[in-house]
Amino acid sequence: MTAHTETFLAGTSLSMRFAAFRAQLADNAAKRKTYRTTLSELETLSTRDLADLGISRSMIKAIAHEAAYGK
Repeated sequence: MTAHTETFLAGTSLSMRFAAFRAQLADNAAKRKTYRTTLSELETLSTRDLADLGISRSMIKAIAHEAAYGK
């Protein structure tokens, strides 16, 4: 009986793994920035402006999360 195990990033060099790690960090930072910016901009709107957009204050965090991370 044989067992076959595949390791993620097997056969890649340390520099390639480090580059992938840095790219992932940059992507996460960009998503966090999008979340914070969207949240900040929506929170500055008045209740009336939000109502014109069809948004209630309780929806702001969910909308910012969807904008940054998708559904």
